[in-house]
Amino acid sequence: MKIRHRLGAAPLEDGRCRFTVWAPHAAGVEVLLTDAGDRAATMDRQAEGYFTTTVASVPPDARYRYRLHLADGEVRDRPDPASRCQPDGVHGPSQVVPADFGWSDGAWCGLPLERYVIYELHVGTFSRAGSFDGVVRRLDTLVDLGVTAVELMPVAQFPGSRNWGYDGVYPFAVQHSYGGAEGLKRLVNACHRRGLAVVLDVVYNHLGPEGNYLRDFGPYFTDVYRTPWGEALNFDGPHSDHVRRYFIANALQWVDEFRIDALRLDAVHAILDGSARPFLEGLGRAVHRRAKALNRRIHLIAESALNDTRVIRPRELGGFALDAQWNDDFHHSLHTALTGECAGYYRDYNGIEALARAWREGYVYTGQYSPFRQRAHGNSSRNVPARRFVVFAQNHDQVGNRMRGERLAALVSFEQQKLAAAVVLLSPFIPLLFMGEEYGETAPFLYFVSHDDPELVAAVREGRRREFAAFDWPGEPPDPQDKGTFRQSRLDRGLQEEERGRCLYAYYRTLMTLRRQRGELAHLSKKAMTVDCDQEQGLLLVARSLGAAASFLIFNFSDGPDPAGIDLPAGQWRRAFDSADKRWMGSGVTSDSKEVEGPAPVQAAPHSAVVFTCDTRPALR
Repeated sequence: MKIRHRLGAAPLEDGRCRFTVWAPHAAGVEVLLTDAGDRAATMDRQAEGYFTTTVASVPPDARYRYRLHLADGEVRDRPDPASRCQPDGVHGPSQVVPADFGWSDGAWCGLPLERYVIYELHVGTFSRAGSFDGVVRRLDTLVDLGVTAVELMPVAQFPGSRNWGYDGVYPFAVQHSYGGAEGLKRLVNACHRRGLAVVLDVVYNHLGPEGNYLRDFGPYFTDVYRTPWGEALNFDGPHSDHVRRYFIANALQWVDEFRIDALRLDAVHAILDGSARPFLEGLGRAVHRRAKALNRRIHLIAESALNDTRVIRPRELGGFALDAQWNDDFHHSLHTALTGECAGYYRDYNGIEALARAWREGYVYTGQYSPFRQRAHGNSSRNVPARRFVVFAQNHDQVGNRMRGERLAALVSFEQQKLAAAVVLLSPFIPLLFMGEEYGETAPFLYFVSHDDPELVAAVREGRRREFAAFDWPGEPPDPQDKGTFRQSRLDRGLQEEERGRCLYAYYRTLMTLRRQRGELAHLSKKAMTVDCDQEQGLLLVARSLGAAASFLIFNFSDGPDPAGIDLPAGQWRRAFDSADKRWMGSGVTSDSKEVEGPAPVQAAPHSAVVFTCDTRPALR
């Protein structure tokens, strides 16, 4: 059955408003307009548990609730599951939100995914304002840096004012403390006017525990599965068609009403669905159909811990045809090569050899035994195009899910920070930066919440302790409920004005310019590339080519004397970039000569990245 009306409150002409809700658990439903003398309007029952009504004289910012008359005679007043605004928090009434907005982004139709250089940020800690408008004020700096896409951690309404966003309980409502729907639209509009795409992180694997009233309305959840964060959503049981419709409608809301360019789908491995046509496939079809109808480029980027290419394979090959996915294997390999850590999931990665495999294939684990998981893990990604993978040296998960929330700047040297940036930005994949890394932010990114329920707060604290058990980190994790934990996680913009911060920012900017201007570096392909490594000497050597142009990349992870015998292929080469250059506060390049005729031995300083370029068809194997 196809329902004509959008879920929630839809303002109409002449002050009328249409309300639609799916509530099969209710024998009857009323809408209570709390701003107009508690007017109550009985809603008409439609097929399959839907209720709808149109009410006259509804102010554009009216507050309302649904009164559920349950089959056992109990009456409950609840916010709208498809609320667009919760001005008084997750337990308060919903608010009608006008759909109109003065868009001025012209003929913006999005960017090809191959042009994405993603900058992930958390709205609450990115600026002192902790709002969408606070992000707008920093956009010109991101454009100058070379970023092409801004990724927002989840903004669906969550309890309180401090949260990562993964405890959202109103998927359609924009966090009120950030600026609500109007603030998000202002941010998207400002991004598009500057040529920036906007990626929004959405959570379709669970809802948070506080303020979660969906079970009063219908069978949104299932007892068949369980996620690490609570009840699993009902995507394959009785009435699951309407649960799917709810979340697909949510995705389309971001596309239609907010002009979002891409959705990052959180932890799709926890979307548990054994149906013949899984929810993820249906979501992909719906979003891509809408993109075609709107003549816009709209992308779906999955986060998955399964190393299963089905997520990004074409439908004709049995896949879900999502556009890309985060590649944790790349991060874990790079992290172990830089830090030598081997606890928890890092025990599966042996540094440079694993990193070389990630460069060649995408996944490191493609079906072999994983000591951490104690089972075989993954399938082959050899034939998956490079543009399907998003890679990073840092992101909110890999920083924030450390007990102390340490960024790379707190774990490795300045030279290693520069090396990590080059490995990500010169890779054939879509690069992602985590807010502040471009100037060496040292503030931790800790896990924080602001729940009202003391028992829930205690459960969160205990859950964090259990999560870190596999890593053997000493001490106690910072209290997620403490306001100080949140304050510690705010960016310290003063660091960007210091000498080292200015240097690192310029370094990132130069790398992005090199990536953009050199065709072989901008071309996202694993095929036009050779990758070699020397674990003993700590070397990763990469040759990338396109037509007559080529780049030879040397990544030296060793901290000993300069390694000898790096063989530059035959050709007329130019040393185009060296992270050891004194302009990057390095020790100085190993040779004053900019031009090198190969074949010839060259050197790279410890913990450095060197780029040689050639435009005369070098002899690459």
